[in-house]
Order: sequence, then C-alpha cells, then structure tokens
Amino acid sequence: MSALDEIRAERLRKLSLLEQKGINPYPNRSSRTHEISSVLTEFENLTADLSVVIVNGRIRAIRKHGGSAFLDIEDGTGRIQIFLKKDEIGEESFSLFEEVVDTGDFIEVSGSAFRTKHGQESIQASTWRMLAKTLRPIPDEWYGLHNEDERFRRRYLDMLLNPEVAAIAKKRSLFWNSMRSYLLKAGFIEVETPVLENTTGGAEARPFETHHNALDIDVFLRISAGELWQKKLLVGGLPKVFEIGRIFRNEGMSREHLQDYTQLEFYQAYSDYEEGKRMVADLYRHIAKETFGTTTFTIGDHTVDLAAEWDTYNFCDILKREYGIDPLTASLEEVVSALKEAGIEKDSEAMSIERGVDLLWKKVRKTISGPGFLIGVPVYLEPLAKRSEQNPAVVERFQIILAGSEMGKGFSELNNPIDQRERFMKQQALRDAGDAEAQMADMEFVEALEYGMPPAFGFGLSERLFSFLMNMDVREAQLFPLMRPKE
Repeated sequence: MSALDEIRAERLRKLSLLEQKGINPYPNRSSRTHEISSVLTEFENLTADLSVVIVNGRIRAIRKHGGSAFLDIEDGTGRIQIFLKKDEIGEESFSLFEEVVDTGDFIEVSGSAFRTKHGQESIQASTWRMLAKTLRPIPDEWYGLHNEDERFRRRYLDMLLNPEVAAIAKKRSLFWNSMRSYLLKAGFIEVETPVLENTTGGAEARPFETHHNALDIDVFLRISAGELWQKKLLVGGLPKVFEIGRIFRNEGMSREHLQDYTQLEFYQAYSDYEEGKRMVADLYRHIAKETFGTTTFTIGDHTVDLAAEWDTYNFCDILKREYGIDPLTASLEEVVSALKEAGIEKDSEAMSIERGVDLLWKKVRKTISGPGFLIGVPVYLEPLAKRSEQNPAVVERFQIILAGSEMGKGFSELNNPIDQRERFMKQQALRDAGDAEAQMADMEFVEALEYGMPPAFGFGLSERLFSFLMNMDVREAQLFPLMRPKE
C-alpha cells in the first residue's frame, strides 16, 4: 500500500467515525454570517462590540498545543487564524476535532474576533462543525506540483498551491468583461451564434468534425465566433453586434496556439477599417488598463506600450525588402525559392503561393515589437475583406502586431455577393486540391449578401492576447487546457 493509500484509508476511518456519531460529514447548508475578507475589513468594529461571527473555510494549517489548537482557514476571499481552546468549546467537541479533522477539511466556526499577543487577527472559536471531510491530502505548499503535466491535469491543486494561478482566473474575468462593458457602452448588443455548423466560415483553419444523430448529418465545430452569422444579423438590420464565445480548430499546439479557446468578434454597420483602427487601439488600451492597470508590457524579448502611437506596416513592402519578392506578382517558383533561402523547410510539391507567402511573413513578423497595424495584404490571403479602392489587388484589412505575433484582425467587410462568390470558389478549389485550412464555400451566406448588407467593419481577437499580456504560454493562461487521458 502506498503512502497516499494509507492516508486515504485513515481519512476514510475518520469519515466513518463521524457517521457513527450521527454527524453528517457533508451537510447541505452553512450558517455563515461573514466572508473572511469582510471579517478582516470590519475587524476593529467586530472586536469592539464582541460580535459573534460564523465563518467557513478550508483548513490550510493546524498547530496543536496541548488543550488548544491554532488553525489557518481560507474561503477564497481571505485567510484567517482560528483559535480552538478545550475550555471554550468543551472537552467532547475538542476531542472530536482532534480525532477527525485534517488539513484540507472544510469547517464552519462561530466565535468572536480578537488579536493574539503578537497582534495576529484571529477568531476565538465557541463552536465548530465539519462541512466537508477530505479524503486526499493537499500536496505540501513548498514541495507540491512541479511537473507541468500534473499541474495542468490537476489545476485545482495548482491553484491551491500557487496564488498566481487563482489570479489568472480573476484576470481572465476582468479581461473579457472589459471588452463586454466597452462594447455595450458603445451601443453593441451581445448575441449567440451556432457552434455546430454545416460549413465552417470566418477563418482559414482545419475544423473538428462530428455527427449529429438526430438529424443524421455530419457537422463541424465552428472555427470563428460566428463571423458569417453575425454578418447575417447586419443583413437583418442589427447595426452593432458582438459575441464572446468558444471556437475550435483542429490544428497543432504551440506556445501561441490551442485547439479550443475563447474569441471575441464584433461587427459594426456603416463603418470601415480606417474607423476600426482608431476604435481597436482605444479598445486595447481600455483592456490593458481595466485588466492590468498599465499599458506597458514586457512580452518575451519585446517591450510594448499600448498608449504610444501605433505604427503601420505594409505587408508587400516588408516581403519585398526581406525576401526580394512581390507577393502580388511572384510565381510559385519564386515563392518556393524564397522559402528555401529563408531556411523554411516545407514540401514544395504541396506548396501554394498563398501558403508560401504566409510562411514568409510569419518568419519576419517575429522581429516586430509593435504595437502596430499590418496592412496591404493580398486579396488571395483574405477572402472576406473588401478590396482597396486604391489597389484592388490588396484588401482593406489590418492585423494587430504585438510582440512578434498577430493579436487581432479587422477589415472592411466584403458585401459584394458576386465578389464573395468568386473568392469562395477559389478557396474551395484550394480545399479540393488538399488544403484543409482553406475556407469552405458557404453559398447560404452569399444568398444573404444578395439581399443586401450595409458597409461594415468587423474585428476579432482571441485569448492569445491575454496570454501575451500575461507573458506566459497560452496553455498556462487557460484554467483547464486539454490533456491526453491519464494512462
């Protein structure tokens, strides 16, 4: 029997002892009057008027001294010391405590607030009772979970042992709600769009496939937060819409990429990408201040200040300068040659101009700190954006460049149904040729456009931005990243 098995067996014995005494080790209700944080905030008043408080919490430490014991308990709002004395709570209650209570257990304590001789804020217990008996010990706070796989798999323990993990959960909430409040204040309405789709749209990515038993059809998990659906809402007369939701992409994993994650997308009628630039820069500054209280961040080897003037980078100019090719006119042979010279090893037989140019950009992108807007992207890389009126070979699209990566994308939305149909067919041809990430041709969306969609600006950002501002791996920044089943 392992040490853990022995501890669990002993705790099961204590659980059985509680039940034998007619005590429910998992009662339905608590009589709590105060969160620990409110006791600490109101401590002076509580000690002055000798108020009786009832608090709950998990025991994180026990220090016994003959006929007394000091406990540290925490309830998620704070931690406080509890003083149990045999003479105060009675010999029977104190003996029961010694017999059945372990660190990790949840208890309820009633008593009065007082300071110890050393000035420690504490509660002198008059009664206690079990709220939840634990059967497994929490790893030692100093020598706990160090293996990354174990930390992610048992994130709840990681959170108990590392306060900064709990801080991630709180900051994630601030992060998404800062966007929600910003957009609601600007007159947007929050919507929900389908997660299961007949065709995927709004991005270039390999989807997850599944089967819908009731309809007996194959469907896909969405790869964007309802882009085509939200634009149908613009057709339907809603001028400002947004969604914060989960999306799924059946692709590789890296420091920046996961298969399921949260994304914001919003769409605003009678707007374009120039107006969108100003709005998005303001939104990012708002997110930074509301979530982190600053606009300056160190991200890897980059230092960025979102409050500074944002730069503008031209896609074609950068590739001409770095690789000597013009993305608008280069042949496939020229692109493959540039890839080889850049040291990017890819199967040239399966290569396309679209994929090759994108790979070349991704390499040079890593050197750009930002913040800034990447513009001048060829039409063949963006099937959903309007062509530039000055140069129809490129689209009115920008990407946010931050710390060598792409941190959001927006464009003047394509609302010409003829142009949209043609671009969908080109994407479908790429899929038919084996490009699993090319977009599917959604003719129902083209039909919606034929009823008329106003000129509009659309934008999306994912939780990658959160992980970058936290300066951590995107898996670390998620609460429960997907893991292989434990063998």
